[in-house]
Amino acid sequence: MDEKKRRRRPLWAGVLVVAVAALGVGLYWFEPWKLWQDESVREAPPVAAPGPSATATAAAPRVLAQGTLISHEHTTTGTVKLLRLADGSRSLRLENLDTSNGPDLRVWMTDAPVKEGVDGWRVFDDGKHVSLGKLKGNKGDQNYPVPADVNLTDFTSVTIWCDRFDVSFGAAALSLWP
Repeated sequence: MDEKKRRRRPLWAGVLVVAVAALGVGLYWFEPWKLWQDESVREAPPVAAPGPSATATAAAPRVLAQGTLISHEHTTTGTVKLLRLADGSRSLRLENLDTSNGPDLRVWMTDAPVKEGVDGWRVFDDGKHVSLGKLKGNKGDQNYPVPADVNLTDFTSVTIWCDRFDVSFGAAALSLWP
């Protein structure tokens, strides 16, 4: 074997190791398979936890605010409702949600204005926001408890936020319900 070929073998092995490592990191970071995997959630509307003075029929939740999701980084549709339950607790409800699946998706309440198009993709982490938890599924109806110490007047919008890439998949401005 000639000397040139012997020197190229370690070079090719090194290139192969780097390429495999880069592929592994890319797969971990982007999780591309999620683009073809839907996670559907069908939760019933929230009800108040039964207390000592609970009646046989719990009062229906009262809508405090609501909004319609618009698309940002990914096509997103559905409605958002901020509910007060009979026991005074609050819940954020996503109804008929339809968006792409992705890595590290969260439901955030924010004080940012909802802007259409690319201008709205990255505004939600600029100001005040509170995470209500990981998105349970990219399709369907789901409920997220709002902590008691959250002042609702501080928040005017909701976003489906990709925490890994700091981008909104979709968002809704909250309008007060009459």
